[in-house]
Amino acid sequence: MTLDQGAGGKSTNSGTHFTPGGGPPPSGWGRRVGWLVVVLALAGVASYQLGVGPLVPDKKAQAEIPGSGGKGDGRNKGGNRPVPVIVGTVTPGLISLRLEALGTVIPTQWVLVRTRVDGQLMRVAFREGETVAAGQLLAEIDPRPFQIQLDQAKGQLLHDQALLENARRDATRYQTLLKQDSISRQQADTQQALVRQYQGTVAVDQAQVDNATLQLSYTHITAPMAGVVGLRQVDLGNMIRQSDPGGLVSIAQVRPIQVVFTIPEDSLPQLLAHWKQGDTLPVELYDRERKNRLADGKLLTLDNQIDTTTGTVKLKAEFANEDRRLFPNQFVNVTVILEDRPAALLIPSAAVQRGRKGTHVYKVQEDQTVVPQPVKVGPVQGEFTSIDEGLQAGDKVVVEGIDKLRDGVKIQEISPDANGEKGGKGGKPDKADKADKADKKDKADAAGSGGKEPGRPTGNGSGDKKERAVGE
Repeated sequence: MTLDQGAGGKSTNSGTHFTPGGGPPPSGWGRRVGWLVVVLALAGVASYQLGVGPLVPDKKAQAEIPGSGGKGDGRNKGGNRPVPVIVGTVTPGLISLRLEALGTVIPTQWVLVRTRVDGQLMRVAFREGETVAAGQLLAEIDPRPFQIQLDQAKGQLLHDQALLENARRDATRYQTLLKQDSISRQQADTQQALVRQYQGTVAVDQAQVDNATLQLSYTHITAPMAGVVGLRQVDLGNMIRQSDPGGLVSIAQVRPIQVVFTIPEDSLPQLLAHWKQGDTLPVELYDRERKNRLADGKLLTLDNQIDTTTGTVKLKAEFANEDRRLFPNQFVNVTVILEDRPAALLIPSAAVQRGRKGTHVYKVQEDQTVVPQPVKVGPVQGEFTSIDEGLQAGDKVVVEGIDKLRDGVKIQEISPDANGEKGGKGGKPDKADKADKADKKDKADAAGSGGKEPGRPTGNGSGDKKERAVGE
């Protein structure tokens, strides 16, 4: 270090110069590095004297921390423990290709019985709700006015028949006189025309007689078909007329009975593929909750057009209904069975996963690892799904616990009915449950009190000196 003599005879400090070997002085960056080295050295000395201990971690203490990569206690590290899952087996079984729909029961035929003539109701020959046969008498209307009209028509017929008979005899005599040239031909022709006139009158009279007879027969109201009668709309003694909106009573044919239902137009090609082959498609009916099976029948026909407002097409099925469990206007659930597959490969529907690469399941390998297996799904029935391609009978697939699986993950099968008494939470086995608890305990010990690791100096007492000595 040199002192320079400034102006006026004063000495000034021009800085510190290191000139080893007479070389050039270091730059400003070199001076900064030098000061940094000095500061770090002083900090190390201070920490050692204050009892903080060496900054290099103790390898022996680190080895005792579970999961630190040291020797530790030998438990599973880094998630190598098997994942507990519930597994299902691919089994052959019967599954049906079905269409589900909502339907309404309707009678095969329904008739509103009305009177053909007006009159007073004199007799009711049926009981409400009973089954009647075709042609059976239901009621009678007062026949006397219609009987009088018939008698009048018959009297007029007799009168005109007598005139016709007399005109025919005169026509015969005129023909004889015409041959004798006793009368003119005009008189004979006129008489023949009179005969034909009376013939027309007699024909009209006969029609009136027939009409009066028909009107009289309408006073006896009979059942036009076999079926079940409803509630009577007109009581005995009242006037009954053709214009009555409710008629006398209704008759519904319920054996057999029919059901009308609709299916989406998207399902129509699948239905037509079997319908056009001439197959008799079975139809099943269930109650509102789909718990009770009501009847079995067959598909009868389908409509000739699609309803554009709803995008559906109407179908009609027929049922024998011998036990009369089906009632007109009853709401039912309809199942059309398109195809039965008796040897389909079935798995629980919960095993089927759908992703960007398509449909797959997690198949269990012999070494208890899983791999994603692409599959082609067939018909679904209830809780089971049929597999057309990708699996074989006897293969095992994961049903529950899929969210923790990846390709190659090792699994541990657990029983579907496992509970907390044997397997802890979620039905895990005893060993897995104990391992979970031990792992949690190890992590807690590793954290220590106040977040200090074992083997670290605490800065108190003789323990610090021991650790310091070991570190040295």
